[in-house]
Amino acid sequence: MDRRMGVIMIMLVTVFLGFGIIIPVLPEMIVGSGAERFHLYVMLAVYSAASFVLSPLWGSLSDRIGRKPVLAIGVLGFSVSFLVFGLSGGNLALMYISRVLGGVFSGATTSCAVAYVADITTPEKRTRAMGLVGMSIGLGFIFGPGIGGLLSGFGLATPFFAAAALALLNFGFAIFVLKESLPPERRRGADAGPRPSRWSAFQGPIAYLFVLLFVLTFALAGLESTLQYFQMERFEATPRDMGVMFLVSGIVGALVQGGFIRRYAKPGTEPTLIRVGLTVQALGFVLLLFSSDVWTASLFMSVFAVGNSLLRPCVTSLITQTTQAGQGVTGGLSSSMDSLGRIAGPLVAGGLFELKSALPFFAGAAISLGAMLLLQRFLARRGTIAAAPAAK
Repeated sequence: MDRRMGVIMIMLVTVFLGFGIIIPVLPEMIVGSGAERFHLYVMLAVYSAASFVLSPLWGSLSDRIGRKPVLAIGVLGFSVSFLVFGLSGGNLALMYISRVLGGVFSGATTSCAVAYVADITTPEKRTRAMGLVGMSIGLGFIFGPGIGGLLSGFGLATPFFAAAALALLNFGFAIFVLKESLPPERRRGADAGPRPSRWSAFQGPIAYLFVLLFVLTFALAGLESTLQYFQMERFEATPRDMGVMFLVSGIVGALVQGGFIRRYAKPGTEPTLIRVGLTVQALGFVLLLFSSDVWTASLFMSVFAVGNSLLRPCVTSLITQTTQAGQGVTGGLSSSMDSLGRIAGPLVAGGLFELKSALPFFAGAAISLGAMLLLQRFLARRGTIAAAPAAK
């Protein structure tokens, strides 16, 4: 494996380890401050709205000045955002400021990490490389929530301070260890004209993949925003219980992405894997409705994780193979579609949850199955375009 790939994997693991640490405690910290639980949905949406606005700008900036400095800025901003939340002391305004800061800098890490991997891999190896990216993110989510659940025993703010320290450590890693993937001769110069719009990559068949990415994130974000409240209703789940759930399902997801995807995914296999992933993910949504304790919830969450783990690396690989725009712009738009899903997902799922707690899970299953139509439209459009020259 390319040494640079190993370095970016370590960075992603630590970034998402810090992000995962706060997952089990965020809902309880909001409710514990005396705020209504709908503030969780809004905070998640605000975070993603800020990311949506800035992600394409970060992507384009990385096309101009390189990936390394943008990644470094992103993880430093992450550190500050976690620190502000940890020091908020239950102050709702500071919580919102923290989430805005986190969203502003999140696009710098996610979009540039994908662009970095695209820079250093060939199209033939990109699907496997994206599987490693997914595995790295999954490893962060495996250990992050479990650590967060344990640290919550020392106070609900403790996981935020730990996440801030991890992000600061990652900043040093980016500065002193990470090598630049985009040499000056391949960068987009300052005199190259106006910066391309985020939508410059949203053309032709690839547009269906970007919408598919939005739908996948919408469903996942809806689950993340309501799962803990649902399990609290089902069996009075604690932050520690949620840590166990994410630990078990995260291990399963990482095995799928780092084992199955890495070994067996090849160019041309992505559509089949996406169909399987969507079906299994829909099944996971439905099974979660029958959770009765932390272990059944962990089992059903693992079913969901198998499906979800097949999806993102395959969709991301198809996008990077299909795009005609720069990888920085494409990564920025991908991150923006992620953010749009994370804006709408918590708000819609939260609204459905307040009507009836099972509704977000039924909706997630239906959306997962319906997303197959987007894949089919992409394949049909791509086939039509490919066949056109042969017909002349």
